[in-house]
Amino acid sequence: MKLLIDDANIDEIRRLYDLYPIDGVTTNPSILAKSGRQPYDVLKEIREFIGEEADLHVQVIAKDAEGMIEDAHRIVKELGQNTYVKIPCIPEGFKAMKALKKEGIRTTGTAIYTAMQAYLAAKSGASYAAPYVNRIDNMGYNGVGVAKEIQDIFEIHGLDCGILAASFKNSQQVLELCEYGIEAATVAPSVIDGFVNNVAITAAVDAFVKDFEGLTGEGKTMKDCDQ
Repeated sequence: MKLLIDDANIDEIRRLYDLYPIDGVTTNPSILAKSGRQPYDVLKEIREFIGEEADLHVQVIAKDAEGMIEDAHRIVKELGQNTYVKIPCIPEGFKAMKALKKEGIRTTGTAIYTAMQAYLAAKSGASYAAPYVNRIDNMGYNGVGVAKEIQDIFEIHGLDCGILAASFKNSQQVLELCEYGIEAATVAPSVIDGFVNNVAITAAVDAFVKDFEGLTGEGKTMKDCDQ
């Protein structure tokens, strides 16, 4: 499963890239607004850091198909062909996806709350469908279950569209979808850090170090050992 960062804070992106096996970055209008900077200034900085080959997902703002297509052209022009244009899964969005597919521009169907939205996005030529797992939970439904349902529909009908699961509150949600074979997940930095934030892990590492230092001396590691 691809692991993407759902954030536009370049310092956090650099930190997480340094620590974890990250495959790319996703953004949305709200995330960009939090930066307080001009959108393309932020996005170009992210693209320069992650490189041309990494996945970058950027969302349109227009609500009509014509405007979405114009937004998509600008996004790809500024950020490169390996940028996925996020299109809301609304009727005008499906129209835009069909047109952009013909142009060879890759799209990600976003704002997905139902399996039917994802099905229509896939049929319209989207490369990814992005269900909002935790937001679905907050509506009283099963977000992980919806993502799995989408995966089943895609496999049954042979639809060439991956799932980019989004909106997570904890690592268990991510793990369940990883076990199910979901292609990609985009996760906030705090949730990524929580993947291995476990007192048992920390205690085990500390115990190993303490035992080793009892043998060799405080602060010593394998590089400091005598022959």
